[in-house]
Amino acid sequence: MRGVIATGEVSGGRASSDPRTLRTRARLRAALLDECAGRPLDQVSLSAVARRAGVGRATLYLHYDGLQALAVDACADVVREAVDALHAWTAPPGPDAPPAPLAGFLTVVAGRADLYRGLIAEGGGGPLGALLHDELRARSFADRTRAGAPSPAFAASATAAVFTGLLADWLHGRLDLSADAFAAHVWRLLVAIHRAVR
Repeated sequence: MRGVIATGEVSGGRASSDPRTLRTRARLRAALLDECAGRPLDQVSLSAVARRAGVGRATLYLHYDGLQALAVDACADVVREAVDALHAWTAPPGPDAPPAPLAGFLTVVAGRADLYRGLIAEGGGGPLGALLHDELRARSFADRTRAGAPSPAFAASATAAVFTGLLADWLHGRLDLSADAFAAHVWRLLVAIHRAVR
């Protein structure tokens, strides 16, 4: 499943605004995130998620095609926050001052690192990594195209790959940096990418 899902809107390709449906999906998302707080996604079972949400497996399948689809929906908000944090500037950004929301976002993510490590694999894979890469690439491509900058596809792919991969390594403990230091380093690198692609 590709693209950010507007939380509570789509599941299994079906749209619904029924309050009961929205409440059930919210419980399922919360249950999945609670299960992932203690172990990686690949060790979480649909039965455990359904039990924690207080629904049967059949109900879960009415709303989601499986665990991966549920995980993508549960991750949609954090992905949106990451993309917004990286694009929280109005004037052309310089390398020395990352947008303030970026460090704030990373601080929140660091506080729930156990959860996100279960959803973004080392190297940037997993449902959160794939979704973040896709959404960040799309936003970067749109911004660069709108600005008339050259090679928007190349710059957007480089931006998405670098941020997603570095975030994964940071979450998995391969980069010993505070949230502020990580924000500063990754920001300088992303600015350099956009300046280099001419």
